[in-house]
Amino acid sequence: MRFFALLTVMAVLFLGSCKKDEVDQMALDEEIIQNYITQRGYMATRTPSGLYYVIDEPGTGSFPTIDSTVTVRYTGKLSNGGVFDQSSAAGIVFPLSSVIQGWQEGIPYFREGGSGVLLIPSHLGYGSQPRPTIPANSVLIFELDLLDVN
Repeated sequence: MRFFALLTVMAVLFLGSCKKDEVDQMALDEEIIQNYITQRGYMATRTPSGLYYVIDEPGTGSFPTIDSTVTVRYTGKLSNGGVFDQSSAAGIVFPLSSVIQGWQEGIPYFREGGSGVLLIPSHLGYGSQPRPTIPANSVLIFELDLLDVN
């Protein structure tokens, strides 16, 4: 019985520390994004999830939905300005439902033909899971053009 009580206490402490780490990371991401916005003079809009977006060119076509297949030309950067990925000039085609949460939420703010920037906190990107060219807990910045919506 004592073993299960001890195990329960340990689990509660571990889960409590995870929550705090998540909150700390969200606060750090917010600070990084705010500094990036300030340095570049962006007029960015914040969503309730912590995603920021900047519409440079509004576009004239339709807005995509999570069920859309889109063509996007993009450059992906880290907050230090380093490029970790970019598409060809023709862009890439993908179902919006198959990408990171930050793109699923952010791309629908753009109309077909529109362009701008998504500033994605780590919890809407890859979180604590590093990728070959992206460190764990990275804020992701995407300069993008929404070329086509189907």
